[in-house]
Amino acid sequence: MPKDNRILIAIGAAAAVVIAVIVGLLLTRDGDNAPDAPPPAAQGGLTVSVADAPGLDSTRELRCYVDGQFVGMATLTDCARRNGLATDALDVGVDATGALVAAPTASLSPPPVAPPTEMAENQTEAVASDSTQSTQPSQAGGGQCMRYTGSDWRTVSSGGSLNQCVQELYAGTCVRPGEALYGRWGETTLRLVPRRVEQSPDNNRFRTLA
Repeated sequence: MPKDNRILIAIGAAAAVVIAVIVGLLLTRDGDNAPDAPPPAAQGGLTVSVADAPGLDSTRELRCYVDGQFVGMATLTDCARRNGLATDALDVGVDATGALVAAPTASLSPPPVAPPTEMAENQTEAVASDSTQSTQPSQAGGGQCMRYTGSDWRTVSSGGSLNQCVQELYAGTCVRPGEALYGRWGETTLRLVPRRVEQSPDNNRFRTLA
């Protein structure tokens, strides 16, 4: 009887080994048929979709500037023709209102709105009170000199001449193509652009001052 038990145990062990081998083969076959999965590092990475930059529609009208003056809406080609330039020589940008602008060089920085009369008067009084200890009288006919900082107007001096104001605003200052720095002398708007200073009596039409 013990001999029979040993035979049964041997048969059972052999059957267990055979079953384990069969199960292993089946699992291996299923793994070979499974689609290749990306590595874990690839699954957790940042995915960036790059698209081509949208081109500017040649028929779209932009705000067109000629010699610093807004001349109306025009296509890029028409605006270039009005400026006497090739189409690709114009700069295209966004003005303070968010509208697309086409213009040569500095006209992409249109003049800011002139300071309110009340603000100019208040700043004139403040400058006068700060200079009460000065014994030099103001020049007759002098105007208030102001600088535009990009968000508001700041008084630089008061009572000086136009040339003095230009020196105080722009002496030793340069701007890059496409940029402009604005100032005010009395009712005259000043603008520094590459290689020259311009002036405008109406904050619209500019002509060369120096």
